[in-house]
Amino acid sequence: MYDTSEFRKGLKIEMDGKPFVILENQFVKPGKGQAFNRVRMKNLLSGNVLELNMKSGDTVKKADVATESMQFMYATGDEWHFMNTKTYEQVGLTEEQLGEAKNYLTENLEVQISFWNSKAIAVEVPNFIEVQITKCDPGVRGDTVSGALKPATLETGYTLNVPLFINEGDLLKIDTRTGEYLTRVG
Repeated sequence: MYDTSEFRKGLKIEMDGKPFVILENQFVKPGKGQAFNRVRMKNLLSGNVLELNMKSGDTVKKADVATESMQFMYATGDEWHFMNTKTYEQVGLTEEQLGEAKNYLTENLEVQISFWNSKAIAVEVPNFIEVQITKCDPGVRGDTVSGALKPATLETGYTLNVPLFINEGDLLKIDTRTGEYLTRVG
């Protein structure tokens, strides 16, 4: 059990039989009345964000969420397959379970998969990945306005905007939290 005084960002709790992760926690002590915590949390099954106030001293159950380090192997139609590098156990996840993570999955990429009641519920990719561009139009000469961007398609199929000097075949470093180009590698 967790007390509201133990709440912090990233803590996994269980409410109404569902796992949640705390996104924000703010302790509020009004001039009048009892202190409370204003908590913003995300449902790990549906992805819905919930905001609620909890009285100071309330308790919630600890979510039985385990995280395993797994390696992305391949995708088949509507399922992405991962393998535990220690036990060689394999797991298949759907597009809904992956969410935005599917845009950054390259072969052999190490990811963190969260399991709840032995069921995979979420995938966390590294904050930064290196990925190659498969399709990109050449920059037009003379089109050098400061900060000009053009679309580029990555080997994962994801399309993002990159500066004009980036070419097809370049290796890029991408921030997976924002989906933005950071720098060219090599």
